[in-house]
Amino acid sequence: MRADARKNRDHLLAVAGAVITEQGAEASMRDIARRAGTGLATLLRHFPTREALFEALLRTSFDELTARAGDLETANSPDDALVSWLRDFVAVAHNYRGVVALMVAAIEDPQSALHTSCVTMRAAGTRLLGRAQDDGTARTDIDGTDLYALAGSLAWLNDQPALAPRADHLFDVVVGAIMTSPGSDNAKKENRSRARS
Repeated sequence: MRADARKNRDHLLAVAGAVITEQGAEASMRDIARRAGTGLATLLRHFPTREALFEALLRTSFDELTARAGDLETANSPDDALVSWLRDFVAVAHNYRGVVALMVAAIEDPQSALHTSCVTMRAAGTRLLGRAQDDGTARTDIDGTDLYALAGSLAWLNDQPALAPRADHLFDVVVGAIMTSPGSDNAKKENRSRARS
């Protein structure tokens, strides 16, 4: 790709990221083009579909999340690694309002531009879950699909204005339901609460 074409593409992605952060996943492609100071045809030349635009926006974040799982596997205890990755997943998914529905659909559709990134990211979370299960710090009756669904649900909560204030509390509730170890993040918080009482 020529330098000027890459610069134009990067500019479109930056504007699209800002518009989607403000308006959510249903933001108009026409509005993105207008805000970028270009025509819709130019935007569509770079990103022929909304999904292609999201794939370009999200691929870097998803790849970073996958790499982060690898780092956590080697540097953290299994329970802390899983909880940290879940927190990171929720933050990444929440960066773009409404993206959770696209992620769930992409997992089921091998033709989706987001499919590979989402499957790879889910596999990274599954490895962390398996490691915690082998360690006895995570319940064994859930799998990677369950974990992905729970993480997506937590990200969705942040998109709901009426529920967003409860998102941190509900994150702790869900983590408490996943983890079994007295050393898990949720148990540590409960112990600190009891100590203050």
